[in-house]
Amino acid sequence: MLVAAAVCPCPPLLVPAVAAGAAPELDAVRAACTDALGVLAAARPDRLVVVGPAEESGRGPHPEGARGSFRGFGVDLDVRLGRDTGTGASERELPPSLAVAAWLLERVDWSDAPIEALGVGEPLAPERCVAAGRDIAVRSDRVAMLVMGDASACRSLKAPGYLDERAEPFDAEAARALGAVDVAALTAFDAELAYELKAAGRAPWQVLAGAAGDAGLTGALLYEGAPYGVGYLVVTWS
Repeated sequence: MLVAAAVCPCPPLLVPAVAAGAAPELDAVRAACTDALGVLAAARPDRLVVVGPAEESGRGPHPEGARGSFRGFGVDLDVRLGRDTGTGASERELPPSLAVAAWLLERVDWSDAPIEALGVGEPLAPERCVAAGRDIAVRSDRVAMLVMGDASACRSLKAPGYLDERAEPFDAEAARALGAVDVAALTAFDAELAYELKAAGRAPWQVLAGAAGDAGLTGALLYEGAPYGVGYLVVTWS
């Protein structure tokens, strides 16, 4: 059963070494993510499942101890998902979203609960996302989720997807639905529109919706903004 969740954005720029001189610009986002992970730890889960968007090579499950790096962003920095299990972990490298999650988790006082991760493809249909979430929720008595994913990338002329007038209302509805734990609204998000707006969080959010079911959780919106023209949301469910 899902007992807590944190929703965080996943730009590699969250890692100060990657952002370099621009790092202070995302200090407020980092602080909100740290607070959100504190809510997860306080829930005392017996399993943590991290979900994030991934390209084809990074899709599917990643075990505890899996490694990632930020070398693709010009930084000689490695991360590991949770503890070193001593089993060689996975030969597959964590996709960037899950590497950012691993970096965040290294900076909080996490419990001894086992950690696993799931890379979700952007094309995954809503109903399959929901089904994946339901499967996650029944893996343990007390499941927590860290859900990585950005909102639209079309909030300004300099945004990665240029300016799209549909982006701001899309992000506003995402913030409302996540903050209100509106599972029905999250499940109903238009996958095609999310793709057009480059909203990488759509599929992970719908996995979360499937996991939540009727768990009766309460949401809190900790951060909402669009640095660099990309919508970033930090939310907790507990």
